[in-house]
Amino acid sequence: MFDYLFLLVGLALLLLGGDWLVRGAVGLAERLSVPPLIIGLTIVSVGTSAPELFVSVKAAISGAGGIAIGNVVGSNIANVLMVMGIPAMIMATTCDQRGIGRNIVFMLAVSVLFIAMVMKGTLERYDGVVLLFLLAVFLFDQFRRARKVRANTERKFDYHDEVDNIPSSGIGVLVALAIGLVALPVGAEATVNSAVSIARAWHVSEEVIGLTIVALGTSLPELATTLMAVMRNNSSVALGNIVGSNIFNIAAIMGVAALIVPIPVGGHIITLDIWVMLATSLFLGLLAHFKLSIGRALGAAMTLAYAAYIVTAYSY
Repeated sequence: MFDYLFLLVGLALLLLGGDWLVRGAVGLAERLSVPPLIIGLTIVSVGTSAPELFVSVKAAISGAGGIAIGNVVGSNIANVLMVMGIPAMIMATTCDQRGIGRNIVFMLAVSVLFIAMVMKGTLERYDGVVLLFLLAVFLFDQFRRARKVRANTERKFDYHDEVDNIPSSGIGVLVALAIGLVALPVGAEATVNSAVSIARAWHVSEEVIGLTIVALGTSLPELATTLMAVMRNNSSVALGNIVGSNIFNIAAIMGVAALIVPIPVGGHIITLDIWVMLATSLFLGLLAHFKLSIGRALGAAMTLAYAAYIVTAYSY
């Protein structure tokens, strides 16, 4: 019972930390007048992916590589099917944002490269270096575009429609960032330790726990942010958040984790889960390419598909 309690406490701290980190980061970005799509692709996606980062790094250091890589793969699947599906059942989400196509292509390229890396059976340190280099390229491109937009417009951008309670003062921003950076590592510690214990008690692999329980819990910040953005009719942040988070999950989280310690990859992930991740990424790419809208029916189908994946993960 204590393991389940600590898991809940750990996930709650991850949610709290991710929420405050997003508020502080977006508050800073608002003062710099960065456009909404860039915010979704970088600041918000990095902030909402912070729980995955702390969990995966902690798991890698603790020798629980299955949780580290399962968390990232499972989160990317949840981001497309659940995080995009559930909000669409409330209000239709459009996928026609200008400039999103090149970022989806980058997301697909990073996903394919990541699959090639894990097919070796181990994610090595040099793989981590390559992934972090690609992250640097992505972030450089986003900030270059942001500077270009700022040079061509004098209007200020407001993110209060996407994220509530954004601090406006410098002290408020620092406090929000500090709370996030304290809560996240503590939550990661509790989450990983309890997840490993639960996996042993259930006699299931760490990969499955990482792909399901941990991935679902660490994807809740993305779900909360996307729900708020969609309900306030701002799909640029909603879609950009998902694409940016999936890029960050692979390039940054797996890059940092692999750089610290090589991560062995289990057969379950190689034979099934990375291909599900790729399929969902391709699905998101098709939605954006054809500028489709995710309505209630498709949103429900995506959510049911995610539930079916969870069942398959435990029975495979």
